[in-house]
Amino acid sequence: MAVFAHGITRAIRPIAELTHRIRRWTEFDRGGHFAALELPDEFVDDVRAFFWDLR
Repeated sequence: MAVFAHGITRAIRPIAELTHRIRRWTEFDRGGHFAALELPDEFVDDVRAFFWDLR
């Protein structure tokens, strides 16, 4: 889960963990709904880190 500061909604980890298996949780100080366009380097780094952990 990537949580961006100015997203449409604010994700709350304890609630998400009730129904989902959380493998990675990253909170960003910037970015919003279109984070991949707003912060492409940070977004890609987080996606890469997620898949690296699955190796």
